[in-house]
Amino acid sequence: MKRLYITGVSLLLSLWVSSCSSIVDNLNVDPNNPTSSTASLLLTGTEIANMALQEGMASRLTTIWDGYLTGADRQWLDYYNYNVSAGIYDTDWNLAFAGVNANALLTIEQANALGNRKMAAIAKILRANALATATELWGDIPFDQASNNALYPNPAFEPQATVYTKLIALLDDAIADLNSGLGTVSTEDIHFGGDATKWKQVAYTLKARLLTDTKQYDAAYTAAMSGVSAYANSLYAPHGTTANVNQNQFYTFLTIQRTGDIYAVGAYNVGLLNPAGTRYRGNSKTVETARYRFYYLENGVNTPGKIEPNTSSSATASGFFAQAASFPLVTYQENSLTLAEMALRSGKGFATALGHLNAYRAFLNGGGYISSTYLTTGTYKYDAYVAADFASGGIENADGLTDDNALLREILQERYVSFYGQHIGWNDERRTRNEAVGIKLTPNTGSQLPWRFIYSQNELNSNASAPKPFPVTFDTPAIYK
Repeated sequence: MKRLYITGVSLLLSLWVSSCSSIVDNLNVDPNNPTSSTASLLLTGTEIANMALQEGMASRLTTIWDGYLTGADRQWLDYYNYNVSAGIYDTDWNLAFAGVNANALLTIEQANALGNRKMAAIAKILRANALATATELWGDIPFDQASNNALYPNPAFEPQATVYTKLIALLDDAIADLNSGLGTVSTEDIHFGGDATKWKQVAYTLKARLLTDTKQYDAAYTAAMSGVSAYANSLYAPHGTTANVNQNQFYTFLTIQRTGDIYAVGAYNVGLLNPAGTRYRGNSKTVETARYRFYYLENGVNTPGKIEPNTSSSATASGFFAQAASFPLVTYQENSLTLAEMALRSGKGFATALGHLNAYRAFLNGGGYISSTYLTTGTYKYDAYVAADFASGGIENADGLTDDNALLREILQERYVSFYGQHIGWNDERRTRNEAVGIKLTPNTGSQLPWRFIYSQNELNSNASAPKPFPVTFDTPAIYK
């Protein structure tokens, strides 16, 4: 972790469309004499770094390990078959710690010096988002000593459970900062323009995510009740149409960088959404054609003639991975379905859980997050379920489960389908892997499913505190034991 803080920001700001050279020039300032302009630039850079992290290997690798997509060729066929080495994680580890964490800490320091608690809060939420992803994927990580090379050249790795506790406390601090009403943030916040209400809801949904990961289901429900309450309040990574600058990162990967390396042939999620598939999840109350077409292109262009992730980017067909498609980070979808699952698991009752699920289905029935270019008559339907649908023999319980387990299965399946492209789908699969109901995958090869990312080779080489021996792909992280 022996890296310069500003390097991460300047490299990532070069990906953004606005005034790249002047931004990097202005980063050469005295950190002991903060200005609002310096803090603002750091905040923007931290946001972009977090976008790059969430859309990097956290998205691409987990999608082929979690049944959303399939490795087709070259390295990505090897990765699909779990043939990975520590070196492939270097960039993403660096994004988490040098790109987000280090610069979030600088932003917090400078915002506090200015008395700008709103800016400090946003930086804390971004830091929590990044380090939550890091611990979800890698397990034990540096936290207190991370990104302070002067004092801690070999930062200690902290147990995963400890990291979760500290992340939740960090989000609570951010919420308190936002509640103070002190400070201003505007256009430097590329997500919400400084809207405190939206950031506070995002913080609560992130908190619910962490509590869900660790199976603190009642507390997760309480947090989600204050979480993202409307689709418009969702945290998305904004994108544009300028090549090699602000395009959707998955679009760039699939159409320019690694054309043909990933498709969706045989993917588990395809079977759930394809109306012609044997695993199709549709029924008399559910039609998934529009969502299937939004996610996947049956006659691929990047892998000609093969089903592949949908990168269509026209006015009449705009796929999930379109050139300018925003990428989901923390969403209304996640929060709504967290309420549904947590209500059932924490004893709020079948009716309450079903109510949350039906509220989400009503959102989908109005088009939801699906591009309007695919919402044609008869291609989508999400009518409300009733209790009888989950009774033995009902349309959601042909195999005689208990009513509660039939409802839980549907909620988990809806979470899985809705979390397409995000690593949180893999979080769920691992969390419920050994339970009676959930998404039940078979290994892409061999007899084991992967559990984690391997630590970065650079980190293993440079940090004397790195675990020895280090855990490998099939070693279970602490929270899933």
